Amino acid sequence: MWQDEGKAKDLLKDLSKLKEKLGNYLNVETKFNEVSGYFELLEQEKIEIPNEFIDDIENLEQDIKQQELTILLSGKYDENNALLSIYAGAGGVEAQDWANMLLRMYLRYAELKGYKAEILSISGGEEAGIKSVTLEVSGMLVYGFLKGEIGVHRLVRLSPFNAQHLRHTSFALVDVIPEIQKKEIEIDPKDLKIDTFRASGAGGQHVNTTDSAVRVTHIPTGITVSSQNERSQFQNKDTAMKILESKLVQYNQEKSEEEKAKLRGEISPASWGNQIRSYVLHPYNLVKDHRTNLETSNTKAVLDGDIEQFIEAYLRKKEK
Repeated sequence: MWQDEGKAKDLLKDLSKLKEKLGNYLNVETKFNEVSGYFELLEQEKIEIPNEFIDDIENLEQDIKQQELTILLSGKYDENNALLSIYAGAGGVEAQDWANMLLRMYLRYAELKGYKAEILSISGGEEAGIKSVTLEVSGMLVYGFLKGEIGVHRLVRLSPFNAQHLRHTSFALVDVIPEIQKKEIEIDPKDLKIDTFRASGAGGQHVNTTDSAVRVTHIPTGITVSSQNERSQFQNKDTAMKILESKLVQYNQEKSEEEKAKLRGEISPASWGNQIRSYVLHPYNLVKDHRTNLETSNTKAVLDGDIEQFIEAYLRKKEK
């Protein structure tokens, strides 16, 4: 272990995750024992349950629900960090502004969850918003929680870019892939086309102006990735290769699933057909997930990152 720095880092990372998982479980167990003991005492003394004790029970219930979700997230890559990408749909500035709103929503969600979110590459719109962005989100069970966000997100609102303020519908596509932490695929350097470019202003505060941005194209598959957040060309190339490896692992898995589906006689729907959630800001306020039918009228909270209820409902429905 001590002769292999990479292996040592991986093992220490795994150890840290296991310690956190065990710590969370022991914390819930301790709270449960405390609440149970106090409840028995109140019953013996025939004392009315105080309000603060009810709050403790409700908090414990939430902690247990979180532990249940942790158990549900036992897929191969659920514990991995995630690469989350947002792409503006057709519709120009409206769709690009919507993509930017989703970027803010996921950055706020990461902040609320205690995750670290870093923008790896971003393409700004000409007038406002963004055409596309890729985030690296790091933390406990990140991919497990975010994988349910894959699909088309639909916005209905009064257009802020139209002089008549007409109602407008915009679409954006969210894609999430696990960050591959251990080498699972060999990439032949001959299959790569590497370009450098200048990343600047479009996208506003999110973009570092740099001459060292790197774009890597995998010629056999046509997959293109880029990184522009690092200061050096070498670091950007390293980050781009990390994204490419993750995308190629996903690509191979999807090809395998497609082959299995053909053998079974199944037809997989196109990605843009998978509308998962609608965000309506006019003529009423409503966010509705079309897979679980969960809805809320508190659109402001959702767009401020409060999407845990939708993520949890999806995970629980998927497990049934």
